[in-house]
Amino acid sequence: MNDPAPLPAIDIDPDRLWSTLMASAEIGATPKGGLRRLTLTDEDRAMRDLFAAWARESAYELRVDRLGNMFVRRPGADPTAPPVLVGSHLDTQAKGGRFDGVLGVLSGLEILRALDDHGVTTERSIEVVNWTNEEGARFQPPMMCSLAFAGGESVEWALQRTDKAGVRFGEALEGIGYQGDTEVGGRQLDSYLELHIEQGPTLDQADVDVGIVTSGYAMRGMRIQVLGETAHVGPTPMHHRRNALVGAAYAAVAVNEIGWRYAPEDGKASAARIDVWPNLPGLLSDEAQLYIDFRHPDPQRLEHMADEVEAAVAESARKSRTEITVAERWGFGGLRFDEDLARLLFDRAGAMDLPVLEMASQAGHDAYHLSRVCPTIMIFTPCRGGITHNEREDVELSRTVPGVRLLLHAMLERAGYRSP
Repeated sequence: MNDPAPLPAIDIDPDRLWSTLMASAEIGATPKGGLRRLTLTDEDRAMRDLFAAWARESAYELRVDRLGNMFVRRPGADPTAPPVLVGSHLDTQAKGGRFDGVLGVLSGLEILRALDDHGVTTERSIEVVNWTNEEGARFQPPMMCSLAFAGGESVEWALQRTDKAGVRFGEALEGIGYQGDTEVGGRQLDSYLELHIEQGPTLDQADVDVGIVTSGYAMRGMRIQVLGETAHVGPTPMHHRRNALVGAAYAAVAVNEIGWRYAPEDGKASAARIDVWPNLPGLLSDEAQLYIDFRHPDPQRLEHMADEVEAAVAESARKSRTEITVAERWGFGGLRFDEDLARLLFDRAGAMDLPVLEMASQAGHDAYHLSRVCPTIMIFTPCRGGITHNEREDVELSRTVPGVRLLLHAMLERAGYRSP
């Protein structure tokens, strides 16, 4: 293998990166130090406005597509060349942290600013993207706008999704003023690089600052529909009851037990959300929806888990005397990222004398969908204790900067660096 080219004398400004992260942390801040910035809410709009303002300050082009995905572009010398794309998301969980997704977007912005500082020209344009609704905390499924960008679902499908209150995605997007007119996807990209906190304890425990993510766990999600019959909780005999809440509860416990059976193989199964109607103290409910998630490092073993989930749904229906069906399914992962990009990251890390771990992502990321349309790779940086989707989520700047520097040098290589 040839030795990698020398690293250019270009660096980010860590203090500026931290100040942008802390400015973000004020929008949707929670009392316990986290963030509640659900997609397409006033808080999301305020953060988008700030991101757009930062782009304007640096004279970058901003385009917003029909699903609200935001693309900030620093032009290259060849405007016809497919751009290098980098980014993540700015929305959060209902009780989320300050860095999940946010770090990836604002690291991309910091890299653009650093290139300006050093007077760097690249052959290809570089774009920083904020994907709409990555978390799926308000609209299901997660990552649905990058899914549509990659052609996995239609724009109309995404616009018609509804939240728990019945609000349509398209209505909420229009309400915050971020339904753009750029078409979703359908264009060439050179590559997509996504930096993200690990959302697990491996890097933190190993005292290694950078993970190169070469693959992703296979994942399935389901919305399970339970139909029963309303009845009075007092006089209705037990053998006459068709309680949808009970049917959903049986299924939830069964899914959890499946997770424990596959835990020695690092498989996981979760009952993540339940909605019940009418959900009143004196009444047996006639409808329930259960959202479940299961994942495994081996796609074939995931199929075995899926078979067990299907059997558990049928048994839960029998025990509760309800009708239970899988109303909707989705999935992602079970992939390997681009080998050339992985090799580039390992080479650049070696030139930087930067210790790294090769890793598989256990969480879902927009990078999974982008891998359908262009070469894609991810970089992980540590989060303290692996705590994430939690208000206590935290990072150390000194342990974050190495991953951002690696991203910078990989992007320069891919975009075609010209000495100033």
